[in-house]
Amino acid sequence: MRIVIMGPPASGKGSQKPFLTEELNIPQISTGEMFRNEIKKGTSLGKKIEKGMSEGKLVTDELTNEIVKERLKEEDVSKGFILDGYPRTLPQAFYLDQLLKEKQLKLDYVFNLTADEDLLIKRIIGRRTCPQCGRIYNIYFLKPKVANKCDYCGATLVKRKDDTKEVIIERLKAYHEKTEPIINYYQEKAILVNIDGSKAPYDSFLEIKSAIEKSK
Repeated sequence: MRIVIMGPPASGKGSQKPFLTEELNIPQISTGEMFRNEIKKGTSLGKKIEKGMSEGKLVTDELTNEIVKERLKEEDVSKGFILDGYPRTLPQAFYLDQLLKEKQLKLDYVFNLTADEDLLIKRIIGRRTCPQCGRIYNIYFLKPKVANKCDYCGATLVKRKDDTKEVIIERLKAYHEKTEPIINYYQEKAILVNIDGSKAPYDSFLEIKSAIEKSK
């Protein structure tokens, strides 16, 4: 099964990973995670990506397509995958279609998570992440039991440098301009399913699971 999860920043795409990967037994591929890994390694690609992300801009189509193409060559995607954060522009959607067509494959579902922008902004500026186990908290909605400490491993939580109101506003602007047109594209292909991303992550997952089961 091949799935795309799309939606504006902080709509809950990444939060679906533990539920979907366990339910479907296929990897969730996050372009955001791949970008951050490049930044962490200090590569030339990572430096280009970091500059754009710090300004709230999308990474170029060429860089994004290349990193996804290489990832889809790996063995663990042979039975399917969940793409999180890709495609983000129409050219990327066209590129993905062509890439899959060359492999005689196609997308099965595109799940579009939706939520009010005020909620998205609070989710971003309130987000805190555990650097050790990767669990995500929020100072407004999901506070840790001990302030600024992970409930599971006790590590000090961190805030990403780009989790600011100024950056999220720019990211939302970029989303509306470049990513929203993809919604119509996938609607025309009859594979788009809208999901309420304002719910708790597990409740949004149940919507996704129900949509998959109904189409079987």
